This record gives sequence, C-alpha cells and structure tokens, in this order.
Amino acid sequence: MTTAALSVSASAVLIGLSAVSPGTASFWRCVIALPPLLLVALRERRTAGAPARRATLYALLAGVFFAGDMLLWTQAIFEVGAGLSTVLVNLQVVLVPVLAWAVDRERMTRRFLACVPVMLLGVVLTAGLVGHAPSGPDPTWGTVHALLAAVCYSGFLFLLRRGGQGGPPVQPYLLVMASAAVVSLAVGVCWHGVDLAPGAASFGWLAAAAICAQVVGWLLVAVCSPELPSQLGAVLLLLTPIGSVLLGALVLGERPSPPQLAGCVLILAGAFALARRGNPRPAAKRGAALAAREDHLAG
Repeated sequence: MTTAALSVSASAVLIGLSAVSPGTASFWRCVIALPPLLLVALRERRTAGAPARRATLYALLAGVFFAGDMLLWTQAIFEVGAGLSTVLVNLQVVLVPVLAWAVDRERMTRRFLACVPVMLLGVVLTAGLVGHAPSGPDPTWGTVHALLAAVCYSGFLFLLRRGGQGGPPVQPYLLVMASAAVVSLAVGVCWHGVDLAPGAASFGWLAAAAICAQVVGWLLVAVCSPELPSQLGAVLLLLTPIGSVLLGALVLGERPSPPQLAGCVLILAGAFALARRGNPRPAAKRGAALAAREDHLAG
C-alpha cells in the first residue's frame, strides 16, 4: 500500500503538467490504462477464474465513484488550489473506516481514533495551508467540489476493497476503470468538455499519469486493500500528499517549507504507529463469506 500511495501521488504533478480539462484527464487516464490491465486480467482469469457477480456490481459502482472523485477533485484544484483540495479529499481517512464500521461492523481501535487528528494536522501542514490563505478564483465552490470528491473517493475505496474480498481482484479493477472511463466521458462532455485528441505533449503526461496511478498505484490498492483493516489502508493512503511534495520538489523545483516537512513527519509517525501494532483483522473474511452465501442463494 505504501508503494501504491507513492505511485498515485505522481498523478497530481503529471496531470498539472498536461494542462487539460478535468473530463479529458479523467477519461484518458482510464482509457490508456485499459490495455495493460486487460492483459493482467486475462491471465488472472485463466488461473483464478471469474469474479462473483456481486464483485462485478461493486466494481461498476466503484467506477462511478472514482470518476466523480477525479472530476470533482481536478475541478476543485482550479477553484481553491491544490492545498485545501488535498486536505478535504483526504477526509477519506475518517469516512472509509466509518463505512466499514457501519456496513461490515469492523471495529475502530482507540489508537486509530487517537492518531487521526494528528495525521489530519499533518495533511493540513503538508498541503501548505499554514500561513497562507486558500488560493484560487472560487474558494466556495472549490470547497464544495473537494468535499464531494472526498465522499466519492471514500465510496470508491470502500467498494474497491469490498469487491476484491474473497475473489480475484484484478478483473473487478478492470471493470472499475472501464466504468470510470464511460462516466468521465459522459459527464465531462457536459462539464468543461473532453478533448478526444489532446496534443502530443499533453497526451504524454496523461499516459505517464495513467501508468503511475491507474496501472500501478490503484491496481496495488485493489490487490492489497482487501487484506488490510480499512483503518490501516486509509491511513497508508495519506502518504499520497507526502509523495506529491517530494515530486513537486524533484520535478517542478518546488521547495517544501518547514511546516510542510513537519506535516510529512506527523503523517509518517501516525502511519508507523498504526502499522507496527497488531490491528484487528479486517472484515474481509466475514464480508467474503457473506457475499459468497448471498451469491449462492441468488444462483
């Protein structure tokens, strides 16, 4: 999951370099990822068989949420700036465990509840908001779009984790990307447009973003998250803003401030505190058994 988070973190920098609309970025990131994912999914199907029908439904719905997350978050960056958008979308660290508790009855530990405020403070510092007002031409709508992106992001992560429980994870993930591509195209055409023929430079940046995030990062999340407690998976994804800060320094020549570096330390400390302690077993086994039983009854 750590490798996944750092791979996903590259997408923010690469999409910014592509300089395209939210719909264009979301659509092409998913479409470019489909051929390599299809090859991996076909190999998985030969060795592990097809996923259950319930996993297929989860995947298609997760794709809708993922498209919403990509479209809304990209738009929020333009409206309120990357800093506040990053903070708000990472409310998933609270929302995903709450969903797992409400639906799967997965217990939230005291240590998790104690670490969340520390790590959220770390996200605020890492985003560069301390000492700076939120930038952007429309902070009100930017905040609204970022909060909606957080809801979509949380729904995507929860369904992605559930769809991979007790079955092959790559085939459902392929359906997630296909579903997200369709939704991104349909919504993007009506909302800021979709460029079906971006320039060579923009397409190159989008291809790099697709490989880093969709082919590597989110695929690893799809494979690993069903095996981890929802709390730990959500926390490890907070490493994404740290990766964005590092890449911004290496690629764009940005110099992180002392508060940003302090925020990175807080996030890493919280993640380490949760990762090193024995976490409660995820509800994956229980959820997988329930899903299998329901599929059997439905069949």
